[in-house]
Amino acid sequence: MTSEAKLLSLLIGDIYDAAIDASRWMEVLDKLRAYVVGAAASLYSKDAASKSGGVLYDINIDPTYKASYFTEYIKLDPSTVSMFFAKVGEPISTADLMPYEEFTATRFYKEWVRPQKLVDALNVILEKSSTSIALFAVFRHERDGLVDDETRERMRLIIPHVRRAVLIGKLVDFKTAEATSFADTLDGLTAGMFLLDAAGRVVHANTSGLAMLDRGTPLRPAAGKLAAANAAADQALREAFTAAASGDAAMGTRGIAVPLPAQGGVQYVAHVLPLTAGARRQANISYSAVAAMFVHQAALNSPSPLETIARLYKLTPSELRVLSAVVDISGVAAVADALGISEATVKTHLQHLFEKTGTRRQIDLAKLVASHTSPLVR
Repeated sequence: MTSEAKLLSLLIGDIYDAAIDASRWMEVLDKLRAYVVGAAASLYSKDAASKSGGVLYDINIDPTYKASYFTEYIKLDPSTVSMFFAKVGEPISTADLMPYEEFTATRFYKEWVRPQKLVDALNVILEKSSTSIALFAVFRHERDGLVDDETRERMRLIIPHVRRAVLIGKLVDFKTAEATSFADTLDGLTAGMFLLDAAGRVVHANTSGLAMLDRGTPLRPAAGKLAAANAAADQALREAFTAAASGDAAMGTRGIAVPLPAQGGVQYVAHVLPLTAGARRQANISYSAVAAMFVHQAALNSPSPLETIARLYKLTPSELRVLSAVVDISGVAAVADALGISEATVKTHLQHLFEKTGTRRQIDLAKLVASHTSPLVR
């Protein structure tokens, strides 16, 4: 194994350990920052409807700037809207969202980015709902330069594992899963949990997992082994169990999850976590397991209101940024100041918005956005 491959393998192991012990995320983020090459890193979330958000974990981000971002600058950050159009798992740099020259003209860049001597960020959406997104980001300093192809490739190598670790961490808080109480802890999960050997035999299942097997969907017992009704899904599970027995390196850059079609068109997702290395060994002390598998129903991935409007009326990215600003900021002059463009440009985009949407006033645009917001979102 080359030194580069060994480094990646060790890093993947650290990522999975953080899925079990959340206290390890700070250390892991620092290693991810160094591997991708950047000055800082963060696991955070944004809500497009309320223009709010929060940080789960971060490394090397100034607390003052972090606080000001979520109290003021999140509304001025052009990525708050544009990022919702990105695909889950795809690395996105500033230049992917808007021309870099336009970015440097914004208040956000002048007042928040430049004072920290940052120049770029490589973001990846980990999870996406109708109004919110969870992201992992590595921020580039002046000395690092703008995001390049090597940076993107390094991000692509580690992001499937970051996604798996974060999503599994949402399903169970492993900090309380000591070896002596592991089974009791997992029995309280609403997600189905199975401890499996390399052949796919179930050595332990929690209450929700046993209920799935009783129903026979999306999984069923077959000759003492776990099986999926869908042939392609079943083969993918077998390969995942075999790879898990060989540890993190064998998992390579495999996909984050295995889709499990069920009866009635319901979709489930299975996440497989190796239990043969690092801190995860504590989870299988009492079992002959090589992997833990978490199965839960796939969430509906509805588009955000602005995303729906943009597609419906064929808005350009620039028009969408002006629309978002108009909803949050009143007046042409204020919008121009926030976006770093001239008032004439704002008026031009507004005219295009009026023509495309059949509206006449800025208040009509705000009503249009409100009409596409789900009444269930709070």
